[in-house]
Amino acid sequence: MACRKDTLLLVVLISFVTFYVRAKVDIDMDDTVSVYRGDPAELHCRYSFSEEPSMMMVQWFVKYPNGSRERISYRDLTMEKVDEGTDYTDRITVAGDSNSETLTVHTVKLSDEREFFCQVNGMAAGNGERKTHLAVFDPPEAPVIEGVHSGISVSSHLLSKIASCEARKGYPRPNITWYRDETPLIPINGEINVVTLVTREASGFYTVQSELQYKITKEDKDALFSCKVSYFVPGDVRTSASPDINITVHYPTTNVELWRELPKGLVKEGDTVEIRCQGDGNPPPPYTFNREQQPEIELDSTNGQLVLHEVTRRDSGVYQCRTLDLDTEEDVVGNMHLTVHYLDPAVVVPKDSEVMSKGESLTATCNALSSLNTSTVWFKDDREIGRGHMLFLEDATFDTAGEYVCEVSVPTLSGFQSTGSVHIIVQGVPEIKEAENVDMEERAGKWVNLSCEARGYPRPIIAWSIYGTQSWREVLNRVTEDSVQSLVTLKVTSDITAICNATNDMGVETKTYSIKSMSMVTPAAKFQAEGSGIIIVIIIICILLLAILGSVLYFLYKKGKLPCGRSGKQEITAEKPNKEDIVVEMKAEKTEEAVLLKGVNGDKKPMNDQYIDLRK
Repeated sequence: MACRKDTLLLVVLISFVTFYVRAKVDIDMDDTVSVYRGDPAELHCRYSFSEEPSMMMVQWFVKYPNGSRERISYRDLTMEKVDEGTDYTDRITVAGDSNSETLTVHTVKLSDEREFFCQVNGMAAGNGERKTHLAVFDPPEAPVIEGVHSGISVSSHLLSKIASCEARKGYPRPNITWYRDETPLIPINGEINVVTLVTREASGFYTVQSELQYKITKEDKDALFSCKVSYFVPGDVRTSASPDINITVHYPTTNVELWRELPKGLVKEGDTVEIRCQGDGNPPPPYTFNREQQPEIELDSTNGQLVLHEVTRRDSGVYQCRTLDLDTEEDVVGNMHLTVHYLDPAVVVPKDSEVMSKGESLTATCNALSSLNTSTVWFKDDREIGRGHMLFLEDATFDTAGEYVCEVSVPTLSGFQSTGSVHIIVQGVPEIKEAENVDMEERAGKWVNLSCEARGYPRPIIAWSIYGTQSWREVLNRVTEDSVQSLVTLKVTSDITAICNATNDMGVETKTYSIKSMSMVTPAAKFQAEGSGIIIVIIIICILLLAILGSVLYFLYKKGKLPCGRSGKQEITAEKPNKEDIVVEMKAEKTEEAVLLKGVNGDKKPMNDQYIDLRK
């Protein structure tokens, strides 16, 4: 009996297993879904049955870090719901159809990074379960790098802290890599070491701190160090770099350079010279200056700068700058040769002044001792008259006299020049300017100015010899170094001869003025003379008219054409005129002369008869 029960139970079990093996469900889910913190995450659950289920149920579960599972939603053919009292009650939504279902987690948090399970149960049609891992990402802040503030000595045999780098608030944990001049630094025993500290905050974020320890060499003084943070994002890995920093490296001085800062170009006497010294050590060591010829005498200097005021040629030589190598404790010396160029005062031969006679020749020379090639130019009255250190003066005249200046300059040094001068004196018989004799005419009574200018050496004296007038005086006598000018004014009363005598020890020169006096005719006298001529012409015309009238009357009388007597005719009897019958006298204005005209008979009348008498 018992054997039959066992056999029946086995048959039922085999039938049940055979049924379920024949009926199954296939579920498809993504292994991982990646999202940024704060974004929504969609988890898809796709399923299919080998047989159409008569009933179906889909449930979502989450797995906590401690390993426990909790259902967060449920759906069957008649209802769907989000479970109450879970961490996702208010942050998830579920939507689906007969073949799939999507769970959406809103505003994803870092704590949401876990596994989500989708369980599908079709009863007799089969059941199954799959899971998806939800990965959450949040990029860290930009890395902050800070180098050490104090200098690092290359003399240290230990690794030195170079800088620190920090990346804050990243998820998942970021990584820090160090770079030197864009080359990644790989830890090497005794040379490079990286110390990393990772902190997980209560919020879930990671903060990574990294410290670079490095064996410094002198070559690192110009190197640029930086750090880069690499971090994960959905589907990629990104990096963020810090700014470059340079560290202060301390190293001993092994070489010293010495140079002239000022002036630029060649140095001449009177310049202020600045000499600078700089070594290749850091920090800069103290420097001392001395001359090679006097190594025991230390020159005054400040911060590696030596100033020489108003240098002379004696300041030329080799200058040295010294410092101490702290490693070897030996002096490190730099050298510089200073050349101070000079130009001595110009020396002119003949010196100061030279007296020449008219017609003579002279050669003047101008030289100045200099450390450089020179150029010489001669000037007279600010006008260039020659070039070269020799000046030739030939056939001297008074125009040759004057101040001759030679200017010696150095073409390669602007403004470097020296001058000298010689005063040339030309002696000879005086020369009168415009020495030709002068003939002139002037109206009597007029004052005339006469000028006489003479030059010569010794300076001449002017004396006047004036004949023909006593009314004269000298109004100007102006002298210069080699000339004299005299001006006299005189009154013309008659013909005058004025002689200018220019005299010095060498002889005499004269100039003669001959002045012819002209009679003075006033405008009134000229007008009176012209008026007298006009009156004479008028009188002549009047006499002619009277003569013609008398002739006509006499002719009519002889012919009896004139009426007379009682008959109404009037007889005109012309008596023989006496010599006193007709007299005409006219006086010119303001003169005592009179003109006496002849009468009809041609006789003359006395001059005191001043009337015209016509007798009928």
